[in-house]
Amino acid sequence: MCNGTIMNKLISFSFPLMLSSVLQLMFNAVDIIVVGRFSGRQALAAVGSTTALINIFTNLFIGISLGANVLAAGYFAADKKREMSEAVHTAITFALISGIFMAFVGAGASRLALRLMDTPADVIGQSTTYMRIYFMGMPFFMLYNYGAAVLRAVGDTKRPLLFLMAAGAANVALDLLLVIVIPLDVAGVAIGTVASQMVSSVLVIWCLHRTESSYQLRFSALTIKWKYLKRIFQVGIPAGIQSTVINFSNAMLQSSVNSFGSTAMAGYTATNNILGFLYVAVNSITQACMSFTSQNYSVGKQKRMDRVFLDCVILSVGVGGILGVGAYVFGPQLLKIYTADASVIACGMEILSITTILYFLCGIMDLIPGALRGMGHSAVPMVLSVIGTVGTRIIWIYGFFPHHRSLYFLFISYPGSWIFTIIMQAVCFYFVRKQCRRQPHLTA
Repeated sequence: MCNGTIMNKLISFSFPLMLSSVLQLMFNAVDIIVVGRFSGRQALAAVGSTTALINIFTNLFIGISLGANVLAAGYFAADKKREMSEAVHTAITFALISGIFMAFVGAGASRLALRLMDTPADVIGQSTTYMRIYFMGMPFFMLYNYGAAVLRAVGDTKRPLLFLMAAGAANVALDLLLVIVIPLDVAGVAIGTVASQMVSSVLVIWCLHRTESSYQLRFSALTIKWKYLKRIFQVGIPAGIQSTVINFSNAMLQSSVNSFGSTAMAGYTATNNILGFLYVAVNSITQACMSFTSQNYSVGKQKRMDRVFLDCVILSVGVGGILGVGAYVFGPQLLKIYTADASVIACGMEILSITTILYFLCGIMDLIPGALRGMGHSAVPMVLSVIGTVGTRIIWIYGFFPHHRSLYFLFISYPGSWIFTIIMQAVCFYFVRKQCRRQPHLTA
């Protein structure tokens, strides 16, 4: 990451990461497609209504894994083998503990949280079942994400992809078995997802255990060293809070969609899954930018950091623009994968018409905080993202939407919040880079 051409390395790093993220998202997509096709509109709405809530519960800890990525990347670039090993063991131990914690909290609070979101009575029972089973897989989910963060920090994005391919195949097979052959409906797809997450976590832990490098995982050495956990938290907690609060705004948006009934809920479920694929595509470039920036920051290569950021902007705009336009043009065909209900497809297209073509803006909004985290600055980007994204959406949902009740008008809040946040993040980035240029000898 610190030598040679940049664009080619960014593409070779981010493309497997993009495919990995797509495959991970496919776990939920397969659930949605299978229940939408074989269990009906209410089951589709039930699974979809849990997405925002699940993200609220999980994204704080997933955000902390970004801190593990940045810390490991810096130690690896600086060839600090002892620090690298201790940071890896701290991260994996924390992943296991946080996964067990989320399993209990998520399963226990599922029904109450769904009630607070005004989930309709005809779907809340199935939604609760799905969430409770899903959260039982949190230890596996967390171990995979933290283990994959370590591998990506050292430039390995291909093996996490292979592990997810194996898990994805297991997920598809189990979903079809447990919904069509054994008609368990939403419980079946939840069980399939948990089992597939177990497959991916076992594979990534096995990979770390078998390596001979400084990031080798030894089960006897699993412990938490607070000095490393503190550094992981410094970068990861602001990123996690940012993601959690943004998903809280999405939960409020879900509540507004719920007010239109189960048809709109089903349309939003399918559409939100399509937007999820767009997000993981641009986010893979953000993660590449963060890893490349962190390693070059650790060895003081400031000009290379600037080139990394510029190339990532080009990639993000290109990927976000092409995929966004494609999602709108082929929207009806994509929505038909999830459901054959014409009214559900119509609701989905109403949302896609305002959110997809401008999706490259979301990519830029995501990229700037990623670059700042790579330089060790995470708190201020978090505050700006919360103000820009969440603040704009709250004002829109409670100030303007009640007077113009339509799905299209509700989702204008997406591009509006992207633009406002980009402006604030760009100003922050300018001043951070100006400060960094005054420090010619940077160290991790």
